[in-house]
Amino acid sequence: MTGGRVVVLGPAGRNFGAGMSGGIAYVLDENGSFPARVNRQMVGIGKLESPGEIAEVRAMIEKHQAYTGSLRARMVLDEWERMVPLFVRVMPNDYQRMLACIERAHGQGLAGDEAVMAAFEENARDLSRVGGN
Repeated sequence: MTGGRVVVLGPAGRNFGAGMSGGIAYVLDENGSFPARVNRQMVGIGKLESPGEIAEVRAMIEKHQAYTGSLRARMVLDEWERMVPLFVRVMPNDYQRMLACIERAHGQGLAGDEAVMAAFEENARDLSRVGGN
């Protein structure tokens, strides 16, 4: 995945996130075992807390349910308030660093391609990325 969003409603295998270069995955972790299966060298994990992201994840699940008739998606939607805290947000470290660089470029008055190029140049000089952090 290079820049999209994905919601995982079922179990995830080990080494989750290895090779993930961009985007965000939202994984439903009902039994709390998911963090042990994540490739922490490549990605960071966190909670689904932002109201905007919560709405986006719900909309994705609603579309999935509408397109496929998924009983699993229906159950998650029916128990939404209980399910939201069980989602784990997974984002590649490099992608998170790049988004922060773009935000700083916007703060300097840059927009569009200029902001992206400034962020790319800043990220390329960032020695912390060499170690994968």
